Amino acid sequence: MKIRVSATSANLGPGFDCLGLALGLFNEVLIKPSKAFDISIKGFGEKSANLAKNNLFIQIFKEICQKHGQERLDFSFHFNNQIPFSRGLGSSSSIIIAALVAVHEILGLKIEKKELLNLALRYENHPDNIAPAVYGGFVCSILHKNEVYSIKKDIDTNLKALLVIPSVKISTEQSRLALKKNIAFQDCVYNISHSSLLTACFLEKKYDLLKIASKDRLHQFYRMKNLPELFEVQKFALENNALMSTLSGSGSSFFNLVYEEDGLNLRQKMQDKFKNFQIELLEFNNKGFEIC
Repeated sequence: MKIRVSATSANLGPGFDCLGLALGLFNEVLIKPSKAFDISIKGFGEKSANLAKNNLFIQIFKEICQKHGQERLDFSFHFNNQIPFSRGLGSSSSIIIAALVAVHEILGLKIEKKELLNLALRYENHPDNIAPAVYGGFVCSILHKNEVYSIKKDIDTNLKALLVIPSVKISTEQSRLALKKNIAFQDCVYNISHSSLLTACFLEKKYDLLKIASKDRLHQFYRMKNLPELFEVQKFALENNALMSTLSGSGSSFFNLVYEEDGLNLRQKMQDKFKNFQIELLEFNNKGFEIC
């Protein structure tokens, strides 16, 4: 059995901890029956001995198995990690969702997507990444009484994601330390109004308003100061036909939305200007996770 879960970009500017979308970049795990428990890793983390020992996927898989009285793990797990770690692209969310999907499938336990999301909250306490990892597309989510409520919208095929990925890792915990402890009332109103408009833009396909709607006052400025070149990335993208340009999750990657006809040109311009950064032009994933 193979489980395939996509990278995600969360927040999208003003939608702190509630807005996200799914990208055409994937982590995969192939699970086979085996006489002995075994792990192999390709891609990101393949040279990390610690990752094989302290593997979040395996921890979750074991925990759910033991809960249902299955103590032995007679499987081999082959991971193909294409989502960079600690770059704001939802790598941990993809691992959490893949583990939950895999273990329920193997144990023959039926689980609805909403229930899966609520279970995932045990391991990631906000839904901005886990929701698009489950549903695909653009997803607006809230938490109410420890349950996730989401609305999903497919993203048009004439839109592409242009990612700017620095080599610098930034953990979510580290990034949150940069945020202000007290927030002005007018800044809260600013973000509520902009995230509301941004959601409406995706639902109604009013992409010309995204440049305005994606502005934020709560987190991006403080997080981007950890890597000042990101201010130039955002400015350059918006000056060269990007529909919106936002810090991806907590960083360090930057997400840019472009029309398909502008994508190749902007990718080349970005690559020429920001030579030390990895530039990727991607499709969006409207399907959510897949069991192959």
